Amino acid sequence: MECTINWMGAQGMAFVAETGSGHLLTMDGAPDGGGHNLAPRPMETVLAGTGACTAYDVVLILKRGRHDVRGCQVKLSAERAQVEPKVFTAINMHFIVTGKGLKQEVVERAVALSHEKYCSASIMLGKTAVITTSVELVEG
Repeated sequence: MECTINWMGAQGMAFVAETGSGHLLTMDGAPDGGGHNLAPRPMETVLAGTGACTAYDVVLILKRGRHDVRGCQVKLSAERAQVEPKVFTAINMHFIVTGKGLKQEVVERAVALSHEKYCSASIMLGKTAVITTSVELVEG
């Protein structure tokens, strides 16, 4: 995996990442750090990527189990250390999964498999952060 980061120049603290798959991702800093708040912060991007990684796993696990999953939303909230390096110290992931006839224990098992075996991002962040999860099912 490769990624190239380019600083957008002296007018602020914005950066553009070009991923190995050819996609662009813009990030910016907070105004108190010289940014202009024009894009997500780099650490917000880490958190978002982690949420997408685990949601991907959960949907794939449920689909492979032939469960009728129709939607998956993950709401993340995180706390960071007060001093540098300001690593994540706690992350809560609330999964809202929509489908027909889904069973709580099946979805909870998919979430557990993601966090124990498949989601590289959450397993990596789990080295510094306590990660908690909860599951809410919506019939539909």
